Amino acid sequence: MKKRQTIFKKYLYISMLVFFAGLLILGVMIVFFVTQYWENDRWDNMKKSATAISVSVTEHSIISGESMSFEKDDETAITTTVNMMSDSLNSNIIVTDLEGRILFCSYNKSGIDENTVIDSSLTEKAAEQELLEISDFGGVYDSRYYVVGVPVQTVGANGLYSVGAVFVTSSAQHYTEYVVTLVKLFCSVGIVIFALMFCFVGVFSYQLTKPLQQMAKAAKAFGNGDFSIRVNVKSNDEIGELAQAFNSMADSLAASEGMRRSFVANVSHELKTPMTTIAGFIDGILDGTIPPEREKYYLNIVTGEIKRLSRLVTSMLALSRIDSGELKMVTQSFDISDTVLNTFLTFEQKIEERKINIIGLGDNKPVFIEGDPDMIHQVIYNLVENAAKFTNVGGDITVNVEEKGNDAFVTIKNTGAGIPKEQIQFIFDRFYKTDKSRSHDKNGMGLGLYIVKTIIQLHGGEIKADSVEGEYTSFAIRLPKKKEQTRKRAAREKDAKTVERQEGKE
Repeated sequence: MKKRQTIFKKYLYISMLVFFAGLLILGVMIVFFVTQYWENDRWDNMKKSATAISVSVTEHSIISGESMSFEKDDETAITTTVNMMSDSLNSNIIVTDLEGRILFCSYNKSGIDENTVIDSSLTEKAAEQELLEISDFGGVYDSRYYVVGVPVQTVGANGLYSVGAVFVTSSAQHYTEYVVTLVKLFCSVGIVIFALMFCFVGVFSYQLTKPLQQMAKAAKAFGNGDFSIRVNVKSNDEIGELAQAFNSMADSLAASEGMRRSFVANVSHELKTPMTTIAGFIDGILDGTIPPEREKYYLNIVTGEIKRLSRLVTSMLALSRIDSGELKMVTQSFDISDTVLNTFLTFEQKIEERKINIIGLGDNKPVFIEGDPDMIHQVIYNLVENAAKFTNVGGDITVNVEEKGNDAFVTIKNTGAGIPKEQIQFIFDRFYKTDKSRSHDKNGMGLGLYIVKTIIQLHGGEIKADSVEGEYTSFAIRLPKKKEQTRKRAAREKDAKTVERQEGKE
């Protein structure tokens, strides 16, 4: 089985390859420029030394025509200078006449003797002009040498003329040894740096890819239905932000999975309970178990269960339309105060049974808005149903409908147990039910407020919830009265801001 290459290994290999390539290019450039500098400096020093010897020979010689002679003291001085410079440069210094015969030479450096004759072509070339070459010096040496030649000149009747030449030679092997030494030094330093970088990049790559590996492991667990795994990352960089986002996603998935399971359980219960009741009572009527005089009573129970099933199906269809984006509005103008009043009349029996006081319902004036009457009725119905359900016996429900500017506001406030502060931010999420609502509404699915919020947003409005635990719960709705008025108001606000900017510039 072929071993899978991890992203950590790929990142490490690529990083090392890039670093090695960069190090190699840098090394080649350094070696090239340093050796070029060394070579140019070598040429320059050899040239200066040859010129200095040429001047010294001219000053300490007796020149007659093209021949030179030296007194003993002068000859000693020139020999001393030649040997001293030869030692200093680690080079060979040779002084010849125009015919190539050696006059002075650092014999201990050159490996040649007094009988050696320098190729006259080299002497002539050096006497005529400066000579710079890398060669075997006309066969004098067995290997290649750097050769610098300058003329020995004196002043005659027709100006300067040459009477000999000075050669400075240096083995090219010195250059090779210098390059080899430099390359060895660079390789040694490079290996140390490469090893350190390998360790550093290895640790860095591991730390960088470890969260990604954890995410991959967690994602596989999510695929198997386990949403308990989280990525433990404490950094503040992009990887840390990605890990936080991943953990947030995991929390959402876990919450969604929990709500989904709860939803399935609730729906199963909602479907099973009324269907069992309906089937039981109908079977009792058909087989005669229920006497004829009691049939009407039990048929009324069956009717209630059928309505309960209808509400469940309606909620499920609404949720399906929301998810698929098929929830469309049929807009018309209607009185929202009338919708609120009729909805409360629907719950009149339940309100009277719980002895709930309704405050402010008869004081509301007509407020017309543009919207879908059926959708808004469903919103008000859900809110009133919740208020009637969770208001304490003998408590109050306060209703207020008013208009401010181009908006209509509906507020429904009820006394009762209230909603815990830490849970109020979640009550508009689908399938969510507070702990206290479970004891009052065992058959609810947690879809009502989610559908309410979605409908309000479709109308361009907003809904807010406020509650104090043990005192009250309040829902406030804002709806634009007319879309055209909303657009005009936005245009006026935009024009006002434009005028303010223009006045500020002036």
